[in-house]
Formats: sequence, C-alpha cells, structure tokens
Amino acid sequence: MSNYRLMGEESLKALAQVALGHSCAEQTEVGIQGGYWALTRFANSTIHQNMGSENVEMHVRAVFGKKVASASTNILSEEGIRALVDRVVEMARLQDPNPDFVSLPEPTEQPRFAEAFSQATAESAPEERAQAVKALVEESDKVDATAAGSLFLRTYERAVFNSLGVNTYFKGTAASLTTVVTGPDGGFGYASRTRSDVRDIDPRAVGKEAAERAYNSRNPVDLEPGEYETILMPYAVATMVGALGWAGVHALPYQENRSFMSGKLGQKIVSEKINIWDDALDPRTLISPYDREGVAKQRVDIIKDGVASAVLQSSYTAHREGKKSTGHASGSNLIMAAGDASVEDMIASTKRGVLVTRFHYTNLAHLMTVTLTGMTRDGTFLIEDGKIVGPVKNLRITQSVLEALSNVEMIGRDVVMEEGVSAPAIKVSKFRFSSATEF
Repeated sequence: MSNYRLMGEESLKALAQVALGHSCAEQTEVGIQGGYWALTRFANSTIHQNMGSENVEMHVRAVFGKKVASASTNILSEEGIRALVDRVVEMARLQDPNPDFVSLPEPTEQPRFAEAFSQATAESAPEERAQAVKALVEESDKVDATAAGSLFLRTYERAVFNSLGVNTYFKGTAASLTTVVTGPDGGFGYASRTRSDVRDIDPRAVGKEAAERAYNSRNPVDLEPGEYETILMPYAVATMVGALGWAGVHALPYQENRSFMSGKLGQKIVSEKINIWDDALDPRTLISPYDREGVAKQRVDIIKDGVASAVLQSSYTAHREGKKSTGHASGSNLIMAAGDASVEDMIASTKRGVLVTRFHYTNLAHLMTVTLTGMTRDGTFLIEDGKIVGPVKNLRITQSVLEALSNVEMIGRDVVMEEGVSAPAIKVSKFRFSSATEF
C-alpha cells in the first residue's frame, strides 16, 4: 500500500513522554495520530486516479487551572515537540478562564473490543484495487451502463497520554467502495459498502446492486409532489439518523438548549419501534474504542423504544453536570436497530407510495424538529398495489426526521453502514415530497 509502517505503541509513547516531560502546565494531554490512506477513483468505467498520503501528527493540550489551550504539529523531532509544547503553554497562560472546565480525564477501564485492524487492507496494492474496480465495472457493462466512484482505504494508529495517567493505543483499518452507475435513458443506481477488512467487501455485488438499480430506473416519469407512503432504503435512513447526530445527540447542544432532545429526556419523541444507540465497539460499525481524550467509549442508548433516553458526554460536558464521560469527546457510531421485515414485504404492503434509495444535497432546515431538505437520487420508484410500477423523476424533500420516525410501520432486517451510520430500511406511513425536479 505504501512504505508507511505503523510506529507502534512504544514509539508513540516515547514521543509523548518528550512532550509530557517538557511541559510545565498543571495538566497536559498528548494525542498522536498517524497513518496512510489510499484512493482509487474511476469514472466512465475507467480508473483515472490513484493517490495516497501519509502523515503523523501530535496534538497537545495544556491546562492551568481553568485556562486551556491546544495546538498541533507534524514536526515530531524533539525540537519540534518542545516548540509545540512551549507554544501551547504560552497560549494557555494567556487564555481567559473557562468557568465550566474542571479537569482533563483520569484513566478509565480499557474496553474489550473486536480486532479492527486488517493486514489485507493495510497492504492493499493499486493492482488489487484495480481488480476490485474491474469486477464492479463488469456488472455495469451487463446493462450497457458506465460506473463512477471510488475505493478508499485507510490504515491508522492513535494514542492518547496525559499527566493524570491516561495511556491508550489503538490501530485500525477501514475500506469503503462507492459507486454511481449511469445507464441509458436517464437511469442511475447507487451502492456502497464500508468495512474494516477490504476482503469483506464484494465489489461485484456492489456493482450488481447499482447496475440493476440503474437499469430499472430508466425513463423516469413525473410524480406530483405530496405526502406518500414511503419506503426508505438503508442509505436514506442513514442520512436521517446522521441528521439526528448533527442536531443534538451530544451533550453540549443539549445543555445549551439547541438539541432536539433538550428538555425531552424521558419523553416519547418517535415511534416505540425505534431504537437508536451509539456503540463504537459494535462490529457492524468501524470500531474505535477511545475518544480523542483517551476515554473508553461506552454504549449509550439515545432513543429507546421511542423515548429520548440519553446524550453523549465528553469529560467537559460531563463535569458540567457532575457526571462521567461516556467517551464521546469526538465522533459517534450511531446504529439503528433492525426489525424483521424485508423490503419485499414493505413493497407488498404499500397501496400507493414511493421507494427512495438515497438522498442528495441534504441540509438541516430546522434543528429542533430535525427537518431535512434535499433531493432523492439514484433510484426513486413508484409503488402501486404492492408492486413497483416504474421509476419517477427525483423529488425534493422537506421532512422532519422526528415526524418520519414517528410514522414508521415496518423496519428492515438488514443493516447497512453508510457515512458512519448503520441503519436498516424502513417504511413510513407518510413522507413529504415538497416539489418536483427536472430529472
């Protein structure tokens, strides 16, 4: 994959000790992240770009009482590290006190977690990635279509140390294959897969899924905007659940009364069929056992049986409430529980409705109701009397995610990871399509 080799826990610890030993701050935190990524991009069924990059970076945070400052560098010589520490210490002394800051976190029990490092992913060569793209393209060729997309691989290691005894290290890999297949007569199809081990991605299956969707969506027709029974494929549902993440599953927006859950913990906010949690140790997501403060990540049930149950805490937000961090100073691994229905079951149960593959160019129009705007894309179909009767042109949406999840009738049994969110397909009794598009 590259000449980059993971430095390992002891090497990163040695670098951190240079920073910790040089700091005169009352508390000091050192985070180090290193790794390599590779990207193979293709368009018109032809690879047009192979690229890669590697980097190692140190982040230092210094604390004097309630004064806190931080900065980063990728100059990891002893001189470079000491210069970074001196700069951060000076900035911290000049900061205004943050009245809500209490302390850097203390060590937490190290979690057990499944292996998240794949040697096959770490050592994947351009020739191997080309073979994966070739298999995908061969599926689009079968329907006289062209494929575009990318195969992205990442190998990384992370370590966090602080003057209170935090000492964590983790290494992992990730692979993501995404494609849009463009067929004749206005047909488009999308598919993607993300795994830790690139061998767990079947490029031919990804290509077949997108190609069949492109073939079936040829010659789309107009559909009047309005509210319809709607089947949302996992890609679309992942966007909706991800919007909940943006709109306030973390404690800070909750505490500042700008979260959709503010003042609603313990109250029913969506259908009792809905369960959404964060679990960075679940094998259905990309495992990440520690946050950027080196705190072990805990599973947090955010919505349980439709009830707003909890928010994600960092050490800073937890201290504001006299609680403990859940290990969420950075990132989230949102998962929505599967059900027992198949997409075929959902279609068969629909009198007149729409099937949406995914959304495009979505934005949050209203935080407190988690209202999304955007468009459908790459496979939108009309359903009548329990059957798909044909493709329709894309529609613009203006829809509250909370309202949609309150109207869920069926939940799919298969969970797909998309953009860091793992979600199943769902059927909702009504979904709002606000206007038509030209394609």
